[in-house]
Amino acid sequence: MAVHKLRRSILSLKSWLFTPATKADRFDRAAEVHADALIIDLEDAIALPDKQKARTAALQYLGQPAESRLPCALRINAPVTRTGIEDLHSLLESSAAPDYIILPKCDSPAFISMVRALLDQAAKETEIIALIESAKGVEALPDIVSSDVRPVALLFGAADMEADLGAKTGWETMLFVRSRIIQVAASAGILAVDSPFFDIADLDGLKRETKAAMDLGFHSKAAIHPKQISVINEVFVPSAEEIAEARQILAVNQKGVGTVDHQMVDEAVARKARLTLHRAGIAAADLIS
Repeated sequence: MAVHKLRRSILSLKSWLFTPATKADRFDRAAEVHADALIIDLEDAIALPDKQKARTAALQYLGQPAESRLPCALRINAPVTRTGIEDLHSLLESSAAPDYIILPKCDSPAFISMVRALLDQAAKETEIIALIESAKGVEALPDIVSSDVRPVALLFGAADMEADLGAKTGWETMLFVRSRIIQVAASAGILAVDSPFFDIADLDGLKRETKAAMDLGFHSKAAIHPKQISVINEVFVPSAEEIAEARQILAVNQKGVGTVDHQMVDEAVARKARLTLHRAGIAAADLIS
């Protein structure tokens, strides 16, 4: 499938800011606070009577040329609901071109295949992100990532997952699910995006959880408030020292096995260095320049 030439690599998107579609005046705030991507939400943040108004506002915004806005994802309602079907129909009939569409309650590869076919028929290059937020979704992960039509990323939805499992809110209770999502995503060569941190006032807690998510293997994290973005970026954006070390590792790796700062460099180390540079938004052609 063709990808828009101007689209930023999803590897470079560290922070994703959820914004309700009823708050169109806040869409541009994502760029102002240096979020890497905007998620326009038609699902949980929108009351049923406001769905049509929200849908109209979202599609109008997404009708703008891609180069005039941040990378955008549209979270629709579940495709098995009437509201979700209306979301899809409106998107397909519009000129809107979100970079990504987020499918909630994703627990079957059939959802992804159906939406992909509809997007292709409408000549939309929109990529699909599967939102994993139920026990059935975790069970279906191997099928979701091994299907002929795969999502470009898995997004973890902690709040719904906790409710579905009857689990207490906390990092420890969701560690297995997070680990499973990362393992399956890595096996398929796709990305994993961590759930938002829901205590807006606890920026220290956000930083701890973001660091833990990155250490576990997540490529990025979603946010529900603009003030969370700087914390997420601070953790996920590689420092100048990390970038310099990654470049040095790749330079040594080009010559075969070697060492950097007394540590052996092999292909496994080089793979992590490439990921560091991708996260920094450095193009493949510039990796060893």
